[in-house]
Amino acid sequence: MKLHREALTPQMQEYDRFFDHGDMNYQPYLMYFHQQGFRSPTVNSDRSGFRLSVGPDGERASVAGHVPPGPVRLITGGSTALGIGATGDEHTLASLLWRRYAPSGPWLNFAGRCYNSTQELLLFTLYRHLLPEIDEIVIFSGLNNLTVGRLPEWQQGDHGAFWFCGEYFTAMDELRERNRKTSKVFGRRSDRARTSRVATFDDVRRDIGQVIDSAAELTLRHLETWRRLAGPNTRISYVLQPMFLWMGKSCSPEEKLLFEEIDRISKLGTWEELYGDISTPDVARRFAEALQAGCEKRDVRFHDLNPVAAATMTGNDWIFVDRAHYTDKGYDVVAGLLAETLGLS
Repeated sequence: MKLHREALTPQMQEYDRFFDHGDMNYQPYLMYFHQQGFRSPTVNSDRSGFRLSVGPDGERASVAGHVPPGPVRLITGGSTALGIGATGDEHTLASLLWRRYAPSGPWLNFAGRCYNSTQELLLFTLYRHLLPEIDEIVIFSGLNNLTVGRLPEWQQGDHGAFWFCGEYFTAMDELRERNRKTSKVFGRRSDRARTSRVATFDDVRRDIGQVIDSAAELTLRHLETWRRLAGPNTRISYVLQPMFLWMGKSCSPEEKLLFEEIDRISKLGTWEELYGDISTPDVARRFAEALQAGCEKRDVRFHDLNPVAAATMTGNDWIFVDRAHYTDKGYDVVAGLLAETLGLS
């Protein structure tokens, strides 16, 4: 029997290939990034792994590829800003802004799949040298800081937890153990006992108020650095991304089929089991309020796009391929709302 995901969203198979963990592009400092030089009808990346954006007349541009003369504009964030779910590079937010809704200057896709605010900032720090003058930065994000904010306290550290950090801690524990054995061979011994650190579902942080506060604190800390790095002439906007449950949207027939199937085949559990406690409109509102106050102090514009998007969509509109990522129609609607809300031209 063909899965609804394969029938309704066949492009998702290309994203599975693009993000195949067997071909993970591990990067110093960033931990991981997209495959380099990836080619497919759905998603394409340049020599460093940045997704291509498509402008008027089919012009293609990317951070580590062809960069149009400045000034340029960036959209950054996690996988939704990257455009997971779009059937082609031309249907991502960066491309839609460049081609249709804010075409007065080129937009580059600066997003990273599964990135939290620490990685978003590091990506800019490491690759800013490839770009000309930047007059606009839109950070389209929020969900990842809350999801990884629920990971165990011992995984948070000084800079917050990150996706797949369990693999990192396991590998580091194994390396530490090998080094201890080597030290013993050469006549030294370690008195530190090896402790197994395996995160379990019962180990997640349950205090949602604490999760919201820490996610907001990290985000605002990084926005302050964004502001300093970008310079006084670059306008920075932080947009809390529309997410299905934060919007309170009712399911279209296609969304209902896809969500039920994703929950059924997930090896980790249903969305409700994994992220239900951070997926309510109330959590989005509280997170937005914390970010709004902090952004005002840092000369960063803030917009929660969830109520704006919710007011434009009905239950019959097929907007989401899963609860976080959009269809082509979804990206088109959100790109238009971004341009209108932020006053982009």
